Amino acid sequence: MASEAETYPDSTKLELTELLKEVQLDYSAANATIINDVVSSIREAINNIPDGLQVTADVAPGFVRDVGADKVEFKFRKPKSLEIGGSYSFQCIARPDVNVDLFLRLPKECFHEKDYLNYRYHAKRFLYLCMIKNHLKHSSIVQDVKWAAFHNEARKPVLVVYPAARLSDSTVFSLKIIPTAPCLFTLSKLNLERNNIRSLSQGIISTPKYNSSILEDMFIEDNAEFIKRIFMGCKELGEALLLLKVWARKSSLFVHDCLSGFLITVIVAYLASKSGKNRINNSMNAMQIFRITMDFIANSKIWDTGLFFQPEGERKISNKDRKTQLQSFPIIICDSFADYNMAFRMTPSGFQELRDEATLALACMDKCEGGGFDEIFMTKMDYPAKYDFCIRLNLKDHHDFHVSGFCWDDECWRSYEQKVLGVIDQALKGRTKLIRVIWRNTSPECNFENGLSTLDGDAMFIGITIGSMEEAFKQAIIGPSPEDRDKAVEFRKFWGDKATLRWFRDGRIAEVAVWEHEEWEKHLIIKEITEHVLMRHLSLPKQNIISIVDQLDFVLHHGNRDPISFSQNLLKAYDDLSKHLRLLDDIPLKISSVQPLDSAFRLTSVFPPAPHPLAHEEGSRIKLEKPTATCIQPLELEGSGNWPLDELAMEKTKSAFLLKIAESLHTKRGITCTATEDDVDVFMSGYAFRLKILHERGLSLVKRQGGAQMKRVLSSDKKLFLRGQHSSMVNGLRGRYPIYGPVVRLAKRWVSAHLFSNSLSEEAIELLVAHLFLKPLPFRTPCSRINGFLRFLRLLSEYDWSFFPLIVDINGELTPDDEKEINENFMSTRKGFEENLQNVKPAMFLATSYDKESEAWTTLSPTAADLRRLAAYATSSANFLTNIIMKNHIDSYGWECLFRTPLNNYNAVILLHRDKLPYPHRLLFPSEVKLGRHVIRGNASKSFQPFLLPGDMKGNLEELKNKLMVNFDPLRYFVTGIEAKFPDMFKVWYDSFGGDAIGLTCGNKNLKKRGRDDIGEDNDLLDTLKAVGELGKGLSKSVHFLKAPKLSS
Repeated sequence: MASEAETYPDSTKLELTELLKEVQLDYSAANATIINDVVSSIREAINNIPDGLQVTADVAPGFVRDVGADKVEFKFRKPKSLEIGGSYSFQCIARPDVNVDLFLRLPKECFHEKDYLNYRYHAKRFLYLCMIKNHLKHSSIVQDVKWAAFHNEARKPVLVVYPAARLSDSTVFSLKIIPTAPCLFTLSKLNLERNNIRSLSQGIISTPKYNSSILEDMFIEDNAEFIKRIFMGCKELGEALLLLKVWARKSSLFVHDCLSGFLITVIVAYLASKSGKNRINNSMNAMQIFRITMDFIANSKIWDTGLFFQPEGERKISNKDRKTQLQSFPIIICDSFADYNMAFRMTPSGFQELRDEATLALACMDKCEGGGFDEIFMTKMDYPAKYDFCIRLNLKDHHDFHVSGFCWDDECWRSYEQKVLGVIDQALKGRTKLIRVIWRNTSPECNFENGLSTLDGDAMFIGITIGSMEEAFKQAIIGPSPEDRDKAVEFRKFWGDKATLRWFRDGRIAEVAVWEHEEWEKHLIIKEITEHVLMRHLSLPKQNIISIVDQLDFVLHHGNRDPISFSQNLLKAYDDLSKHLRLLDDIPLKISSVQPLDSAFRLTSVFPPAPHPLAHEEGSRIKLEKPTATCIQPLELEGSGNWPLDELAMEKTKSAFLLKIAESLHTKRGITCTATEDDVDVFMSGYAFRLKILHERGLSLVKRQGGAQMKRVLSSDKKLFLRGQHSSMVNGLRGRYPIYGPVVRLAKRWVSAHLFSNSLSEEAIELLVAHLFLKPLPFRTPCSRINGFLRFLRLLSEYDWSFFPLIVDINGELTPDDEKEINENFMSTRKGFEENLQNVKPAMFLATSYDKESEAWTTLSPTAADLRRLAAYATSSANFLTNIIMKNHIDSYGWECLFRTPLNNYNAVILLHRDKLPYPHRLLFPSEVKLGRHVIRGNASKSFQPFLLPGDMKGNLEELKNKLMVNFDPLRYFVTGIEAKFPDMFKVWYDSFGGDAIGLTCGNKNLKKRGRDDIGEDNDLLDTLKAVGELGKGLSKSVHFLKAPKLSS
């Protein structure tokens, strides 16, 4: 282990040191005095409560009623002690939450020897705290007193005191008053095999969780003191515990049925004790201890039998006998004092998640740079990014879960969690790796005095992690044969009207439940299965089940259909055309290969083209649609052949070759073609295929040449070569990860919707999303589109582009030497820009095996300013999306807001005539500008229509085909015109997928001038904006002048 620790680079060791400084509390004498003074004041205030006060259920009638307690009256007596315990006592509090535990020892005089029965102890415990709260809130040293549920256990509230005092560095802290009850009851009466709730005598043999809840209070002081002895004097052990707490908090593991600060401390203490075979010793540093703990959690087989601390004192009992007593619990961490299971709240699903996260942490340490420091300690793994599918159940006023009472052996909320888990687990068997059902039913604002009936306000959360994509989206659940009558009845009882008999091709007859969907709808299967079983078995109305699955599908749909559904037609047409091209034998040079370049072929195009009725071969039967589009998207293909070695001959051959291809296809196949010197458009099977020619030998030939000619040839041929390499690799990646395509499409739609089409190319977006799938740690590979989209937003938001390249190794072929070369290339782009990263290029360094210098997609854009703007938008969208998933039950408008971009972040905005856009149906939301100054208004052109007019439909097919415009996009031409005519004046922002607004921000030079003469500069700017409007005559509807925002570049 020591050698492993030594492999960490100095930078990682420095980061660990800084992290520990950040999370460690300052235990200086000054702070100790402040905390001790506050504790003394609280102790004094409590001791001033007069003895003998009669306490009855009237103090908190709702709580007493809801826990079902009887005989709860007592006379108040002062507590036996109030002492500091918990993490503060051995200096292991992990900031930013500074909570000091105070153990308040309850007086025996307030309890009867049989108060362990029927929730009497819990009721009296709470009434005792109510008396203390009522006196503390009038104390001058106390700013506020609130309730909190101990590990989310509503039957065991504790008091949280917020003092008026602050620590020396103004840090806010709180004190948690936790009742303890050592030696209050005879241990044999709390044997886990006993039933101590008499109303449960019918059918329930024992109440192990209820009994453990009382045992916890009886031994909390002893266990805290035992742990303190292990940690005191060992700095490295304390530092490791702090790191573990940071990891657990970042991994969202602090959940009532999974992990707590106390339990992770207990696990470390076990490993450092004789009971745990001293796996941790004093010679180890913090990261070694961290790794050993992770490995123990993830891989140790001891969990199968349980963790047992050696009995204290004269107690002699075998672990086998102790395990027999604790067999009612799935996870066992047995203390050394009373055979009490400290992990009695932990569930199998909670423990599975703990082990999974520990396994991922180990993978980060082994596979990620810097020992995985950023992935383990700095990456937020909240539920929306962690789980593939998230479901919220709104159970407010749904009383079925507590119809028989709030508290039995376990609380009704915990029992309902297990009921929901059982139903969903059975429904999704074989599809999932992990299902978590979490109901944080208590909050700091809970008023426990009024009872427990109000603790259903927050929604129940269900997180689902997919095990296998292949299994997850199967449409049929195959059940038993009808001959197996009992199992068949059980299957039909579970699935209800979804269960049917089906006869399979191999002759089998079996019960099945089927969810039939087309390929592009299969992501809905899990949603529909869970909704069906929850409605059937829990009687939940559909509107109370919020499944986060398809809320963003609307941005990819045309009408009720996803245009990706046309992809099979497209791929078949491509295969047919490829065969035709390779079989051409009347051209001078035989075509050796045809490669698709367009993103539609790799299923990552936001709007892959639908077949156009006019783009067919001669003789095909054509049925015109209403409306019929006048524009058609070209699909680019790259062809390569056998070329002469002479450079000039190459150039002439390209032109002749394209013309000959068009002629041959038309003559032999009846395929309509149009040709230019640069490419040829082939109309086939409803699509327009644009052929381009790449001669790979030309790349090596021109590299030996000099002058401008080299640049001209290199820019076209190399770009084609890079696009071919990229397309091939991304298509292979998409084959490995079916969800990759939808995530890319959402990402592209978001980038474009916020007018970043000019800043981030489609290929760059595909590489960014590819990184999420190739290097997902500390997460697992995304298996849902919303989960992947959220991670894309966070990557844009959080990645440190100034100091690190993003290496995307799609085929896993980069060697350490390659990565060294990439890093050297990156550093060379940063040299000379240390003081001014504003002008660094490329600002986003994307490296691949085919492009180690980031030349292909990000050389010119985004700029550093663009990237900051992009990160700001991504941060806002990521936070908004997280909030929607976790908290707000809102209508579709909330989801739409993710793709609605504010238009007040520009100096000027140009609104376009929507009916003059080539694909007006792709417009998400019509744009409006209500602020600023109206500069110019323009009328719509009559020379262009996006759809054929009714009069046009009467012409013959040849005339109609001549009206088709391939790759005609007036918006793109307008943007290009603005950039050409006003290159230093404006930065242009637009949506390439159908937006009706263009944003303009002034260049930095113009912003500097504005300070001298605002009025004059504004007039000049208005004149320029009028010229811009004139440039877009026929397309431009209006131009509006706005004041420049801070975000402007």
